[in-house]
Amino acid sequence: MDVHQKNAVPSVPNIVVVAHRPNYTICMQRLQAFKYELMPTGDQQRDMRRFAGSCRFVFNKALAVQTARYEQGEQNLGYAGLCKLLTEWRNGPETPWLKDAPTHPLQQTLKDLERAYTNFFAKRAEFPRFKKKGQSDSFRYPDPKQIKLDQVNSRLFLPKLGWLRYRNSREVLGEAKNITVSQWCGKWFVSIQTEREVAQPIPNGGAVGIDMGIARFATLSDGSYLVPLNSFKRHESALRKTQQAMSRKTKFSNNWKKAKARVQRIHARIGNARRDYLHKATTTISQNHAIVCIEDLKVRNMSRSAAGSTEKPGKNVRAKSGLNKAILDQGWFEFRRQLDYKLAWRGGHLIAVPPRNTSRTCPCCGHVSADNRQTQAQFECVECGYENNADIVGAINVLRAGHSRLACADTSPEVRASGQEPTEATIQTSV
Repeated sequence: MDVHQKNAVPSVPNIVVVAHRPNYTICMQRLQAFKYELMPTGDQQRDMRRFAGSCRFVFNKALAVQTARYEQGEQNLGYAGLCKLLTEWRNGPETPWLKDAPTHPLQQTLKDLERAYTNFFAKRAEFPRFKKKGQSDSFRYPDPKQIKLDQVNSRLFLPKLGWLRYRNSREVLGEAKNITVSQWCGKWFVSIQTEREVAQPIPNGGAVGIDMGIARFATLSDGSYLVPLNSFKRHESALRKTQQAMSRKTKFSNNWKKAKARVQRIHARIGNARRDYLHKATTTISQNHAIVCIEDLKVRNMSRSAAGSTEKPGKNVRAKSGLNKAILDQGWFEFRRQLDYKLAWRGGHLIAVPPRNTSRTCPCCGHVSADNRQTQAQFECVECGYENNADIVGAINVLRAGHSRLACADTSPEVRASGQEPTEATIQTSV
């Protein structure tokens, strides 16, 4: 075999998206949330903590009622029945402090409980659990008529809270539908969900396959790759020290609360760095490609513990624990989620393909063998001698599998992982 042929990258069919602009403008509805950090006063912070506590109390009390009715063989109450109970609780002698909280956020809590029950019976989620103080403290205003937004002076008005200042980092686009106030790591944030009409986007660029990994975060089929950030690994030493200091404090003491706040700040720094990295990466990929093919990885199964049980202990537990930590540190699921909606916003598509044998198949001759990948980074086909980086080979195979699924898109609607309707574009295939 010729040396040039041995190391040559096999040709992959190129998908070119040719856009045809119609004579009329096609509009689509876009739901988008804008999140800002609040700058409340001391009284407003206390009120928000009380409102979040009232919503948590209503959720737990309603969940206890539903659980008791289920154990007694009675039918679960619907949203209307729970609202009647909420009126009794607000007017009852045991919980008169519920009147201090706004009514609509308490009702939205009952809607969240009803949605959790619906997802459980549809086998989309686990059984709803009781909420704990300090975990996901939030409340939601569903009526936009009660909300006033002053972007010029960077403030907004919420019922029973008054005017609150916020860090106006960008303009709110569209009509506000609801507002959610949440607490995270000692800070309060507001998320404004809006709805607006935008012109039907036209995708830009061609198709690309992506192979996810540990040494390389994401390898594209064109040969480029993204270096992993490893945000947790960078702060692991500092986090371990602060957690050890926290464990030596008396629980719920003032020093324990200060140590806990330090641990939360490190976790916030880790999460912020990871989200910033993923947003920049997914934005760049979605802007330059119309079709992105990615492996349909089951991250929860891949990061499952190998400890086993007492009767059947696991093997290589320490090595598997390190692998699990590295997988979760990359944020693969969040990467795919962001790619999904950003491609949909720009008229593109995300195609998920089965990951089976993507790194063992030779893209030149199609030979499938575990011996093709002797090392983690190098691929060498035992049949034809083709050599390349293993991650690039995986990305090329992912792209080819995406081409095959795209060809069957008309007969198999479930192929589109993003679930978006086709845009005004014509797909032409050239070899």
